[in-house]
Amino acid sequence: MVFKRRTPRSYLQALAEFFYPRGGWTRAGWYVIHRLRRLPDPAHKIARGIAAGVFTSFTPLFGFHFLVSAGLAWAMRGNILAALLGTFIGNPLTFPIIATVSVELGSRMLGLEHGVPLPSVVSSFSYASLELWTNLKAVFTGRPVQWSNLHGFFSYVFMPYLVGGIPTGILAAVMSYVASRPLISAYQKARIKRLKKKYEKRRAAVEAARHKTTGTGGAGLKHSS
Repeated sequence: MVFKRRTPRSYLQALAEFFYPRGGWTRAGWYVIHRLRRLPDPAHKIARGIAAGVFTSFTPLFGFHFLVSAGLAWAMRGNILAALLGTFIGNPLTFPIIATVSVELGSRMLGLEHGVPLPSVVSSFSYASLELWTNLKAVFTGRPVQWSNLHGFFSYVFMPYLVGGIPTGILAAVMSYVASRPLISAYQKARIKRLKKKYEKRRAAVEAARHKTTGTGGAGLKHSS
């Protein structure tokens, strides 16, 4: 295949690049910013898409962030690609902060005594995913189905994360919209100005070359007569 790697990555390499991309997080961040600046939509639509992606990053719907952010962007009439890029605000560097704040706030809103510590949140998602996959396979293998761990997971981890992630996600989305819209608008205006300047410069060069050719041809005809 044309876009297939010559040397396939191992699982350890893929996992390592998930937590620390090749070139570092700084380069990855600049890549996202570069892609956002190249989007053709108006600034307000791109900013709406970014807000949708940022909000989705505060939800515990891991594995569905792209789908949810795209749906929100479509409902908000925002740029869908900007929404997908906006989900990168949720990464291994920011996840500990997002998860801790969301679970703690959600636990208080639901009247629970205290939030689940971050290591327990990570392990709970792992165990819940494993149990869900095991129960799905049990439909075909006939093994007994166990839902005990999932009940505790939804009660003390998932629901607090979801409930606490909604207000924090809305706050982060509003802040990202307010911050990104004027920046994108200013960049687009500056880019249009640069393109117009290049166009006028090329046009002037073409006109100068045309006048030079016309003047030379006229001088040659005058000389021959």
